[in-house]
Amino acid sequence: MESGFLTFILISSLAVYSSHVGMSDSEWNDVVVAREGSPTILVCTDTNRGSVAINWMVKPLGVRQWKLLLSANDRKEFSGGSLKDSMRLSDPEFGESGDFSLFFLPTMEDSGFYLCMIKQAGRTVKEKIILLAILKVIPAPPILQYATLRLIATVSPDFAVTKITWAAPGGVSMRSEKHPKFGTVAKLPQVQNSDSGAYVCMVHPWGNSSKALFAFNVDVSVEADKVASFTNITHGPLISTGTLAHTSFPLTCPAVQGDYVLLYWLPPDSKKQNNMKVVFTYDRWRGSTLLTEQSKRLQLAGPPHDGGPYICEVFLNDNTFSQRTLLSVLKVKTKRLSSKLELGCVYSELSQVQSATWKHENQSRRLRMISSGPGSITTVVPLPITSDTAGNYTCTLQLKNGQTVLATHTVTLPPEESVSVTTPSLLPCLSALLLLVPLVAVAVSVLLWRQKHISDRGESSGVFSFLTAFRVQSDVVQLTSSGGVVMNLQEVEDDVYKELEAGKQKALHHL
Repeated sequence: MESGFLTFILISSLAVYSSHVGMSDSEWNDVVVAREGSPTILVCTDTNRGSVAINWMVKPLGVRQWKLLLSANDRKEFSGGSLKDSMRLSDPEFGESGDFSLFFLPTMEDSGFYLCMIKQAGRTVKEKIILLAILKVIPAPPILQYATLRLIATVSPDFAVTKITWAAPGGVSMRSEKHPKFGTVAKLPQVQNSDSGAYVCMVHPWGNSSKALFAFNVDVSVEADKVASFTNITHGPLISTGTLAHTSFPLTCPAVQGDYVLLYWLPPDSKKQNNMKVVFTYDRWRGSTLLTEQSKRLQLAGPPHDGGPYICEVFLNDNTFSQRTLLSVLKVKTKRLSSKLELGCVYSELSQVQSATWKHENQSRRLRMISSGPGSITTVVPLPITSDTAGNYTCTLQLKNGQTVLATHTVTLPPEESVSVTTPSLLPCLSALLLLVPLVAVAVSVLLWRQKHISDRGESSGVFSFLTAFRVQSDVVQLTSSGGVVMNLQEVEDDVYKELEAGKQKALHHL
C-alpha cells in the first residue's frame, strides 16, 4: 500500500507541474498577507469528505516550477523537499472536517504562490492558488521622549498590495509615504508619553482576495524618564542681511525635507543670547503648525524690533540641520514740528551694522545728522519746504558684509507754492485776456446805456449781475498733466455770456 501511495504522489506532482507551468503570476484565487514570523494559516476547505488526499505545493517568485511541500491522505502524510519546519496541516482529521489549511511561521523568503489541490477517487475536486505576501515591520523599540517614531512596512511581493496605511492609537489616520528602497513609512516626531499605544498597519491587497485589508498591530512604548538629545547637528553658513519694514522677507531654512521644523527668535540687540524663543513650528507628518504672536508677522517684516537672530532647525530622524540668520530691519519715521520736519531712520541688530547715513537726491547738499541713541539717526528739513529742500531723502544702512539697505522718503512742496509758479506757457493766455479788456469796457458801456433804457421801462434787472460774468475762481489758472493751461471762468445765471456777446455786437455796430 505504501508503494502505491508514493506512486500517487509522484504522478500527482508531475501532473500538477505540467498543467500549471504556463500560469501567469497574476492568476490566483486569493491573496494572504502575513507578518513575518507570525503564525499564519493558508485557508483551504472543501465539502468532500471521506477518502480524500491533499497536496500543498509552492512556486517561489520568479520560478516557473511548482515544488512539493507535503502530501497526505486519510492514512499517511508525506513531506516534500520544500517543507519548512513549522509547516503542518491545521487539522490532521481533514477527511472528516474538510479543513485542508496549511499552518506555518513564514519568513520574507516564503512569499510566493501556494497551491492547494484536493483529490478524491483519483480525480481533482478542488484547486486553489494563494498568493502569499509577507509583511515586514521594523519593530519600534522603547523610544525616548521628543524623538522621532519611525514605522516602516514592506511587503514582498509589492505587486500583491495596492497600498499600506497607518493608524495611530484611537484609529487616527497617519500620513505615510512610499519609498522605493524602504517601503511605506509613517513618522511621528517629538513623541511624548501620550503617544504610546497600539499602532495599526493596514495592508490593502490587489486583485482577488477574500479580505479587503489586513490589519496588524504594532505596540509602541515611550520612555517616561528619558529624553532624546540631538547631538548630530549640521550648521549652515551664517546669513547676514537686512530688509525694510513692512516688506515680505523669506527666512532661509536648511534645504532638507525633514520631519519637523523649529524656528527660534531672539529680540535684536539682546545681551542674553541664550533666551531664544520658539516662534514657529511645523510638523510635516501631523500636518500641524504652531503660530505665536511673533510668527504671525514672519511673512511681513514689522517694526525694527522684529529683527535679530533667527535660527531655523530641521529635524530628520536623528539628525538636525541648523541655519542662522541675522536680520536688521530698517524703517523711516517722520515728525513735523512748527519750524522743522524731522526724518528719523531707525534700525535694529547693531552688531552687524557698519554705518547709517542720510542723503538728499541733490548730492551737493550736505545734511546735518544727529543721533538720539543706538539704532537711530535723524536729519532735519527746515519749514517751510522750498524747491531746494524738497525731493527724495534716502537713509542708507551699510552692513559689515557690504550689503546695503535703502529707505527713501519724499518731501514735497506744499500745494500753494507749486501753483504760484508762472511758466512761459501762460503768456499767450494772459495776452489774450488783456486784449479782451477794451472790448469788455465797450460792452459794459453799452450795457449801462441799455440798463438806463430798461430802467425807464420799469425792468428790475441790475447791471452788477452782469459784471460778475468774469468772476474768476481762485484756481483760475491750472497746469494740467500735459503741461497745458486751463482757464476757469465761472458762469452765472440768466445766460450772462450771451448778454455780453450781444452787448459787444451792439457796441461795435454803433462804432
